[in-house]
Amino acid sequence: MLVLLAFIIVFHITSAALLFIATIDNAWWVGDNFFADVWRICTNNTNCTEIGEGFADYPTMQAVQAAMILSTILCCIAFLIFLLQLFRLKQGERFVLTSIIQLLSCLSVVIAASIYTDRRQDLHKQNPDLYASTSDGTYGYSFILAWVAFAFTFISGLMYLILRKRK
Repeated sequence: MLVLLAFIIVFHITSAALLFIATIDNAWWVGDNFFADVWRICTNNTNCTEIGEGFADYPTMQAVQAAMILSTILCCIAFLIFLLQLFRLKQGERFVLTSIIQLLSCLSVVIAASIYTDRRQDLHKQNPDLYASTSDGTYGYSFILAWVAFAFTFISGLMYLILRKRK
C-alpha cells in the first residue's frame, strides 16, 4: 500500500512539474533563431518582445495563458486536498473531490493546448511583424509537455476516482 501511495504522489508531482514547465518556459513554437510561447517572442536569443495589448487577437493568447495558469493552480490544489483527504477520509471512502479538481485541471490544459493548436497559424498571420522569421518553426517541447500533462492529469484524475482509502 505504501508503494502505491508513493507512486500516486510522485505521479501527481510529475504532473504539476510538467504543467509548470509548459506554462513558464518559452518553447511553444521554436526554430533555428527564435522561440515563442504564450508570453513572449524571442529572436536571436536576445531580442524578446512581450505579448501584450498591441498583439492582434490578444484575447486568444490571454485565454491560453489563463487556462494554463488555471490548470497549474488546480493541479496544486488537488494535491493539497489529496493530502488532507489522506488523513481525514474514513476507511473505504473515495477521493472524489481530489479527482474532480484534477479532472478540471485536465480540462483546463486541454483547452489551452487546443486553442493554441487551432489558432496558431492565424496568430502568426495577424502579427507579421512579430512572427516574420518564425514561419519555418515547429511546435516546441513546452507545447508537447502541455499535451503530456493533459494525459498525466487525466490518468491521475481517474486514479483518484477509483482509489479508496485503506489502512
